[in-house]
Amino acid sequence: MKASIRSKAATPRRRPAPRGNERRLVTQHPRRRILSLVAGAAALPAISKSARAQTYPARPVRIIVGFAAGGASDLTARLMGQWLSERFGRQFIIENRPGAASNIAAEAVVRAPPDGYTLLEMTNTNTINTTLYAKKLNFDFIRDTAPVAPISYTPLVMVVAPQFPAKTVPEFIAYAKANPGKLNLGTAGAGTPIHVAGELFKMAVGLDLAQVHYRGESAALADLLGQHVEAVFATLSGSIAYVRADRLRALAIMSATRSPELPNIPVMANFVPGLEASASFGIAAPKNTPAEIITRLNTAVNAALADPTMKARFAEIGATVFPASPAEFGKFITDETEKWGKVIRAANIKLE
Repeated sequence: MKASIRSKAATPRRRPAPRGNERRLVTQHPRRRILSLVAGAAALPAISKSARAQTYPARPVRIIVGFAAGGASDLTARLMGQWLSERFGRQFIIENRPGAASNIAAEAVVRAPPDGYTLLEMTNTNTINTTLYAKKLNFDFIRDTAPVAPISYTPLVMVVAPQFPAKTVPEFIAYAKANPGKLNLGTAGAGTPIHVAGELFKMAVGLDLAQVHYRGESAALADLLGQHVEAVFATLSGSIAYVRADRLRALAIMSATRSPELPNIPVMANFVPGLEASASFGIAAPKNTPAEIITRLNTAVNAALADPTMKARFAEIGATVFPASPAEFGKFITDETEKWGKVIRAANIKLE
């Protein structure tokens, strides 16, 4: 009897083999568990991106401006920066990095981490530079940036000092032809709309005028006030305060129609048919910036442009708001690049 008991104890008990549905459930359980884990892991990036967008910005954001303080680009950036700071409860700091017609600022943003904390106050100068600086740039603006949102645009206006003898565009043309090579046009830098507009004016009328490049519009206007240059094709935003104060005289505005802000100033096309020019402003980010962050910024910018108080503030400086989606802004940038490329090649505009 004792031997029989020892024999049973020594024999291990075997679990009966599963049958039917039991076999299927046992064999699939580990696989289902793995699939569940994989699905959970795949959901983590989406959750992370969503959380990142909801908490953005978690620290101050820099908006880099490629021109000196006081010009149209700087004014636009500061208006929008103040709005964004108040909306998000985080500082949007304006950082001026003038030089090389805003290429220094653009490259700084292109090289920055794509996390939404370094943005560019872009202008159509960037689209002009794609052609004008084609052999000098270390980046491709369209390829290396992500469009966030346009902000506004403003026409250019031809301004002179009150002491200048010409009071109209025809008088300026006659005076310049009587003094070939003696008059200077101030610009905000080679490649800016102010520079290109001056070149188009010279070519269309057949004038011998020198272009003097500054590190921004405000510096060019300062020398115009000091009568060191004879004229500037300035932005309406950057020059309107001087015109209203009679410190500068506006000869013509380069828009299709007269400006409501300066209704007595004629359009340039009345004297030089087809000559129109404007400056546009917006925000760009480094490429690969998360789409959720770009959407969040775009929504905030468009909310600002829909606000009656903000619209009025832009109108006061002669600017028109320009709301659009990132995709629409991207198409605008591409179209502007192609347009200015054709103009520069047709007018044979080159860096001096």
